[in-house]
Amino acid sequence: MPTEKVFSLQDFMWIRAQFQVVVLPPLIMASPFRRKSKERKSSKDEEDQDLEEVIEAEEPLEENVAEVLDSLDLEQALFESAKRVTHTCMDIRRGENVLIVCDPTTGEIGQALHRSATERSDRVLLIVMPKGRHHGEEPPSPVANLMKQQQIVIAPTKYSLTHTRSIRSALKDGARVATMPGMTEEMFISGGMTADFNQIKKSLSDISGTLRRKKLIHVKDSKGTDVEFEVSWKDWNLDDNGICNRPRMITNLPAGKAFVLPKEGTMNGTIVIDGTWESTLLDEPLELIVENGIVIDIKGDATAAQIRQQFGEAASRLRSKDRELVWTVAEFGFGMNPNAEITGHVLEDEKQLGTCYFAIGDNTSLGGNAAVGIHIPGVIRKPSVWLDDNQLLDEGKFVE
Repeated sequence: MPTEKVFSLQDFMWIRAQFQVVVLPPLIMASPFRRKSKERKSSKDEEDQDLEEVIEAEEPLEENVAEVLDSLDLEQALFESAKRVTHTCMDIRRGENVLIVCDPTTGEIGQALHRSATERSDRVLLIVMPKGRHHGEEPPSPVANLMKQQQIVIAPTKYSLTHTRSIRSALKDGARVATMPGMTEEMFISGGMTADFNQIKKSLSDISGTLRRKKLIHVKDSKGTDVEFEVSWKDWNLDDNGICNRPRMITNLPAGKAFVLPKEGTMNGTIVIDGTWESTLLDEPLELIVENGIVIDIKGDATAAQIRQQFGEAASRLRSKDRELVWTVAEFGFGMNPNAEITGHVLEDEKQLGTCYFAIGDNTSLGGNAAVGIHIPGVIRKPSVWLDDNQLLDEGKFVE
């Protein structure tokens, strides 16, 4: 049975204030004298009409009240999820400087984070910057300067700030950072954000032994992916577990992935992206041909043409000798979050347990040399992955 909502007087007064609810006294109809039947009929018709008008006037009010209640439920859900971020993931402490950076697409999330963070510290600043144009684009200089003055930076934005000079500079100065590129209100209160991040931390710790001393990675799938490359096993990042409570730590939320820098110049083969590219849930796979760590061709539907244009524009802003570097295969990783789902939001898609992803573009945050100002990942749904001769994943399932 549906649960009845119980309203306090304070709730009712708030709703009344929002929608100018007027409580009408009972309608009392008194007739001081008898009228002719025709007059009585006319009076009755008028009363019925008046009553219908009152009822009709009340119907939108009921709909408006329902909308308010839904809004209150969403606001509370956003706040509860924000508390997981500020209290558990970031572990904000009294007196810490906290900067929350959002844009017009994430304003409600930013406000929820601000409200939650102020429970822990009275030095919290919320700033709304213009929406960027692509992942990896630098924020406006005033925002970058503010980042350097903080102990904590939380950035729910349309496009990722993770691989920017601004974030690297803030980390260097001792900040701890959580980025949430492409975050939506629905994502913020469900899916990967509801995972047990302490369990994810344990799973990532357990897998470290499997990665140890493995140099060559081979990725295949049924769609045509067949690519090999080298890594330095010491470069694996296993800290993307959602717990970001020490200086110079950084995490994506929702968290849950292991990732590494492919050694520059070592990757050769074909990558077929069949899940998500950036924030697009793909109808047709994208085929990337890679030679010596650089994408030399991309095939697919209209999305492929859009990608060529997007990366071409990024290359045009570089010196001619560096333009090829925009096509660097910058990152490889696999998902470890059992609650994450592929929904067309790459922030969560790349964390889904059993998937893997490749990112193209800037790799400087991982220690590479391609400083190109753009960084976009694509997800493979059911990969098979080998580390040297040891199989890690078999069609999207971890090998025991």
